[in-house]
Amino acid sequence: MSRPPAPVPPPVPPLVPVAAPAEPPTSTAPAPSLAQVERIAALADPRLRNLQITQCYHELSAALAARTGGGANWCTFATWASKQAGQTIRQEDLARALEQALAGSPLLLQAAEAVARAARAVRVGRTRDEVLRQGWAAVGPAAMLQRAGRAVARGNQKVFAEIGREFARFLALCPPGAQPDAAGLAAFQDALRPGEPPAGQGLLREAFAGYHRVLSEPEPKRRAELLLLANLRVGLHEQTRLQPEIAEAVGAALPDPGPAAERLVRRLLGAEHGWARAW
Repeated sequence: MSRPPAPVPPPVPPLVPVAAPAEPPTSTAPAPSLAQVERIAALADPRLRNLQITQCYHELSAALAARTGGGANWCTFATWASKQAGQTIRQEDLARALEQALAGSPLLLQAAEAVARAARAVRVGRTRDEVLRQGWAAVGPAAMLQRAGRAVARGNQKVFAEIGREFARFLALCPPGAQPDAAGLAAFQDALRPGEPPAGQGLLREAFAGYHRVLSEPEPKRRAELLLLANLRVGLHEQTRLQPEIAEAVGAALPDPGPAAERLVRRLLGAEHGWARAW
């Protein structure tokens, strides 16, 4: 008895080359001016201000990349960060995250069922879904989102008004094709406060000296290293300055459990019950 023929393996698909990550866009358009940055930073509407900050960061990034021969600079990352901040300012991402976190949490469902049983024990009929709805209302998500949005909007404005301003000044100092000017760099640095952040701007002084060196560095590896170090120095300054707003935004999503529990009991039991009055 002959063996059945062995199955023929499917043909191997041809390898598709993966494109290298794109360089940040460069631009020959005029870089954003100091006056533009100051006008945007002074806008009162946080939503409109954030949109214009994000666009201005993109333009600053492209203008600096055109001078340094490409490669991501701090403004490249700031563009993405400001866009993400805009979601919090518009109260989009936190609401979505809360909904996703609470939708199927086993611990939350168990807790809601336990509360529903306790309510039924005192002859207050409540289902698990009712407990979940009342708990969401007791926590007060709208107020949480507003607090987080306000903190992030202040941070977005604070960073742009300081660091975006310095990038606009630096780009005005270094027009495309011009030779680096040591005297101009010294005058630029003199306008920055000495010392460590949050009060000082010593890291920015060092960072822009690094960007200035990139302009005349012929060796690509060394140019990339200088660019990275400058980016890190600006990033460290930024995060140190932003720490109060970051802490406030994170804390905004953590309501005080005491008042929230009191509101939940009142919603579930009603003011006429002794338990609710005891709270």
